[in-house]
Amino acid sequence: MSDNIIILMLGVSTALGAFGLAALLWGVKTGQFDDQHKFLDAARYDNEEDLRDAALIEEKKKEALKKKQKKDYRPVD
Repeated sequence: MSDNIIILMLGVSTALGAFGLAALLWGVKTGQFDDQHKFLDAARYDNEEDLRDAALIEEKKKEALKKKQKKDYRPVD
């Protein structure tokens, strides 16, 4: 192989590595890997119906919490 091809291959591989590292850092910075419950839910709920039911239950809990917070509000006399 000629020296030009080796230099080109090193440059391209270095650029691709830098691009991959930049993409990984961007993903970490923007929170792409912050799904803490993904693997726990995947192990606990094997099929789509169980996962959908769990999502509905979680949504109902959030709505109940919002209603409770609104209910506790009392205007000042």
